[in-house]
Amino acid sequence: MRPVIALFAKAPLAGRVKTRLSPPLSPELAARLHDAFVRDTLESLHSLDNSADVELHTDIPTDAWTDIAVPRKLQHEGDLGLKMLQALDDALKAGRERVMIVGSDSPTLPASHLELLLRAPDDVALGPTLDGGFYAIACTRIHPRMFDGVVWSAPDTLNRTVCAIRECGLSVAQGAAWYDVDRPEDLERLASDTRLSQRTAAVIEACKNGSFL
Repeated sequence: MRPVIALFAKAPLAGRVKTRLSPPLSPELAARLHDAFVRDTLESLHSLDNSADVELHTDIPTDAWTDIAVPRKLQHEGDLGLKMLQALDDALKAGRERVMIVGSDSPTLPASHLELLLRAPDDVALGPTLDGGFYAIACTRIHPRMFDGVVWSAPDTLNRTVCAIRECGLSVAQGAAWYDVDRPEDLERLASDTRLSQRTAAVIEACKNGSFL
């Protein structure tokens, strides 16, 4: 079976998403921004020359994004590492030749960065973010302890992940780096990005009108 890409996303509820952007943004505006990020990322994933199937994995049942034709699944219980491990395991056991999990925090991520991860010959390929994490992980093989000792949303998340994967005897590669949008200082970079879609641009404009940028 051909590869599958799982977009991990939280339901866009005010006060539950993009909390590190609030303040300066209101919880409602932060939720709108997250909704736009997910829509932009799904559009980008569907542009990957039909080389992989795309799924949307949400943290809780939600009516959000039901206007988009994409298969939906619920994430497993547990922390982020367990959620990812179970999603990877489910897809590989179902016969997928490769599975990739993509986060929803990098709405301007070039599709070519993801294509590199899908073509990587290693067991695991990671897409680094500039803050020390990773925007995607693609796997042909996994290990139950491949996320052991990893602290999420930390400056050394990527390095810890690479070390844990190697300790499991798996080969790991890193793709091209990109930025994600988690903190207030990331908003200015996003606002100046020429790759903004109309959806994200509209929310950014609302941020500017509210003097948040």
